[in-house]
Amino acid sequence: MSKIKVNDISLDYEDYGSGKVLLMLHGLGSTKKDWDAQVPFFSKNFRVIAVDLRGHGNSTKPKDAYGVPLMTEDIKCFLDALGVKKTTLIGFSMGGAVAFDFAVKYPEYLDNLVIVNSGPDFNDMGQIGEDLLNGRTKFLETKGLNALAKEISYNMFPEESQIDLRNEFEERCKQNDYNAYYKSFTTLMNWGLGKKLKDIKTKTLVVASDMDYTPVSFKEEYVSRLPNATLIVIKNSRHGAVIDQPEAFNNALLNFLKNE
Repeated sequence: MSKIKVNDISLDYEDYGSGKVLLMLHGLGSTKKDWDAQVPFFSKNFRVIAVDLRGHGNSTKPKDAYGVPLMTEDIKCFLDALGVKKTTLIGFSMGGAVAFDFAVKYPEYLDNLVIVNSGPDFNDMGQIGEDLLNGRTKFLETKGLNALAKEISYNMFPEESQIDLRNEFEERCKQNDYNAYYKSFTTLMNWGLGKKLKDIKTKTLVVASDMDYTPVSFKEEYVSRLPNATLIVIKNSRHGAVIDQPEAFNNALLNFLKNE
């Protein structure tokens, strides 16, 4: 693990392999360990960088400074500090929001964009978004972070055969700082690209799970508004496709990268 100071905070990251750069951004309440099944696979042929976003993992946890735009600036400064001029940016869930925001603001840095079970408008998801914001906020305030970690982990990995994945993810979630998680979540739910989505010209792969929180049709709709995007669906997968179906995900991403 290494650390780089950007935007008055330190970001913890891991850096493996050589070649074209793949930068991987994890989901809300998790860490760069979301990518444990991708790093060894892709670092054989690429330079793979996985980073803990602000408020997460071993990166700095500010008191008040949160939100997708701040995380986007962190990533821009992070790439500058590493001297990386071009990258394929791969974002899962909240990391996908940061990747979307980055693609609008800094397209010159991107070879490709990869979005995994995420969306461009967390502030405009209709009833699903309202239920998520209200339900999770109330759950967090009344039952606490440990109970929320257990609930989220079970929903992501409910099968008996997934018990190890569930326990590992639950432990990771329990390590969150309450304030950092709360503010990361509420600022995420206030973020959206709106009409700027159509400005993303970067070649894009959108990965959807067939049993994600939002249906495949949700991804199909915003993919139709992206000028240069392809959608693939991972079968027998819930929200954490990179974790619960790593082989299918890795192969899909590799095929996408080979067809540049």
